[in-house]
Amino acid sequence: MKNSRFVSTPAYDERLTVPLRWWVQGVMFLATLWIAVILWVPAALAWGITAAIVGLFALAMIVYGNARITIADGVLRAGPARIEARFLGEAVALDEIDSHHLAGRDADARAYLLLRPYLKRAVRVTIEDPADPTPYWLLFTRHPVALAKTVNALRASL
Repeated sequence: MKNSRFVSTPAYDERLTVPLRWWVQGVMFLATLWIAVILWVPAALAWGITAAIVGLFALAMIVYGNARITIADGVLRAGPARIEARFLGEAVALDEIDSHHLAGRDADARAYLLLRPYLKRAVRVTIEDPADPTPYWLLFTRHPVALAKTVNALRASL
């Protein structure tokens, strides 16, 4: 007997983690900051200040990189937003130039954008809900072809 709270395995699941280079650059910046602070304040205070800043930096990287794109149980979730499959239109995988333009100069102010500056490609998902003023979702992803295929397959299964 199946549990009514059972959730199926997602058809698509991607966590938009920050790249390793951001962590490396952050650690280099924090080391530089520590050197500057240790020269001007007592060592215990310098270590305390540095520890607090390291904690804030790590928290910021984890929170910012915690955004997910998930398709499961007939629902597309992107960051904090969610939409049922019946309201989804065509999903199109975009190349770097089209992604850049649609996130900038060609963007519609009513669109939902899940942007990450370290990702170059995106998927444009048309929204076909007459009650929703949002014309499309623009989701930056590491796997635009796979995401677009999964969204289109979900639409086809309705």
